Amino acid sequence: MDVLVTGGTGFIGTHLCRELDERGHDVTALSRHPEGADLPDSVETAVGDVTAYDAVAEAMEGKDAVVNLVALSPLFKPNGGDRRHFEVHLGGTENVVTAAEEAGADYVLQMSALGADPDGSTAYLRSKGQAETVVRESELEYTIFRPSVVFGDGGEFVGFTKQLTTPYVTGLPGGGKSKFQPIWVQDLVPMLADAVGDETHWGETYEIGGPEVLSLADVTHLAYRAEGKSVRVLPVPMPLAGIGLTLADPLPFVPFGSDQYRSLKFDNTVAENDIAAFGVDESDLTTLSEYLSLK
Repeated sequence: MDVLVTGGTGFIGTHLCRELDERGHDVTALSRHPEGADLPDSVETAVGDVTAYDAVAEAMEGKDAVVNLVALSPLFKPNGGDRRHFEVHLGGTENVVTAAEEAGADYVLQMSALGADPDGSTAYLRSKGQAETVVRESELEYTIFRPSVVFGDGGEFVGFTKQLTTPYVTGLPGGGKSKFQPIWVQDLVPMLADAVGDETHWGETYEIGGPEVLSLADVTHLAYRAEGKSVRVLPVPMPLAGIGLTLADPLPFVPFGSDQYRSLKFDNTVAENDIAAFGVDESDLTTLSEYLSLK
């Protein structure tokens, strides 16, 4: 298949472009800044932003399928505020879907998120949920993935934890009880590649998690243990954390805000792990401890 991957030079996109290329697909990575991308020579690149329809439409010409990976981080507040989630996730998806339909493509793989809901509690989840609706109502065959946080080389999850904390003694909202089910990027990507062009996955929405559930406090301990440091977590009452992060909203140099506070009030875990749809068992997956060489 001839596949366009939006966000193809990003964290997940780089791994996926390599995987699709190795499987014999013709791959084009769309990115705002594709120069210097760590991709095989056989992967084409195109310059474009999903919020600019003409660029997407040009890159989409002659393609059979599109994988829409472009996303803002749920962990950090975006430049431009919460409206940027809707510009990128919703508006970008509208552009990708329309361009794919106009180009005569057959299929879109949409990267969404656990908890995506048009009426969700955060701008990130609302925009992701509304983008899912655009995909489902399109003329295209589709697969939607809702992963928990994804970790790996070039990922931000461990780095986010360190930005939120300090070694030895640190405070965490609610004592860091928020739960995640992190999955290694190299475990997730083969599942994404399996779905591309496989009719058995058409019309499906998959919630994907890793092999273990970890609290934010657990992740904090692991992140510093990997550096040979210890850390004691002190609980910061959630109402107090909410006030502080809300006050930080207008401050451009503070990477967290009220949307990130609201996201910490809900667990980022799957009700049922859909990895079995790809012939994968949780025992096959890499834990965060193993990735950090702690086991």
